[in-house]
Amino acid sequence: MVSSPLPRILGSYSTGSPGPLVIATGAIHGNEPSGARALLRLFETLRAAAPPFRGRILGLSGNLQALNRGERFLDRDLNRAWRPERLAALEGARPEDLVGEDRELVELGGEIQAALGSRTGAAVFLDLHTTSSDSAPFAIVSDSRVNRRLAQALGVPILLGLEESLEGTLLNYVNQLGHVAIGFEAGQHEAPESVARQEAALWLTLVSCGCLAESDAGRVADLPARVALLAESTRGLPATLELRHRHAIRPEDDFAMNPGFKNFFPIQKGAVVAHDRGGDVRAEEGGYLFMPLYQKLGDDGYFLVRRVKPFWLGLSTVLRALRFDRLLPLLPGVRRVAGRTDALLLDIRIARAFALDVCHLLGFRKESHDGPLLLVERRRRPADPRG
Repeated sequence: MVSSPLPRILGSYSTGSPGPLVIATGAIHGNEPSGARALLRLFETLRAAAPPFRGRILGLSGNLQALNRGERFLDRDLNRAWRPERLAALEGARPEDLVGEDRELVELGGEIQAALGSRTGAAVFLDLHTTSSDSAPFAIVSDSRVNRRLAQALGVPILLGLEESLEGTLLNYVNQLGHVAIGFEAGQHEAPESVARQEAALWLTLVSCGCLAESDAGRVADLPARVALLAESTRGLPATLELRHRHAIRPEDDFAMNPGFKNFFPIQKGAVVAHDRGGDVRAEEGGYLFMPLYQKLGDDGYFLVRRVKPFWLGLSTVLRALRFDRLLPLLPGVRRVAGRTDALLLDIRIARAFALDVCHLLGFRKESHDGPLLLVERRRRPADPRG
């Protein structure tokens, strides 16, 4: 529980100059208070120093009721609630007539839509998180070129592909609206360094999207020291990783993670990482173990990721610029979806796994799976805040 109740709007700062809108959210899970604390510190510094500023930054509490109770959520995970069908069902509802996460969804969504409606430039979202285990910081993005560039400015490892495995997240919702969206995982929930890392991510985002000049951020926030903090905490780690496996769990599984794991833990295929009602749970493949579950709530037991070599990132950028995606239907087992220019159907009996890898390379994401048919959609290309 936070020391005193916090408001939905943690702060807002603008000098009236046109520019990007940055919306930063903290505590989308109520047991992750450090994002809200980092935002309060940021606005305190901005108000005291009053630096030149383009655009506006808005800081929002995510699951406000859960945050003020010190609980992850009340009835359901708010970061799985941003689904089109749920949002449609709640359209027009008054927050005071709702309870639990439905009220949070309507209130938070209303603040986001109001801010988007009044913006003068591109929108950038930064969603601040922490994990239940010790961790170096890292960023999560949908793999568009703009998302990737702004995430790289944070100087921490970037995880690609997570949005394909998690439905109803705030980042997916924002991506589908066509805006830049970055998730920032700072470390363990209550670790003091998590707040400092999130502050660093906030200042670096304001610089990279053009709200603040680097010299002004250096003057009012000691930006070099914040850059050094993130660099030191991620020294020796891969720059870019991709998700390979999500181990989903249910309450009846009696899942328990084995002790001693943390993010970026190297793992071999077949290693015992947890146990459940069926016995030992073994790693499906080698790589790095991510986000092991050491808390009571949640339906993600752990993730397995692997390093992406710089060559593939560079090739991806070139091929997307040249619009090589137009050639995908020439691959065996790949065909266009009738009436759509942004979607393809993959018959995995013919196309096999390599076709999905090629689709990822060219900017598509896995959307749904129906028997042997896999639907992939082109990721939205968000507006670049620097034009």
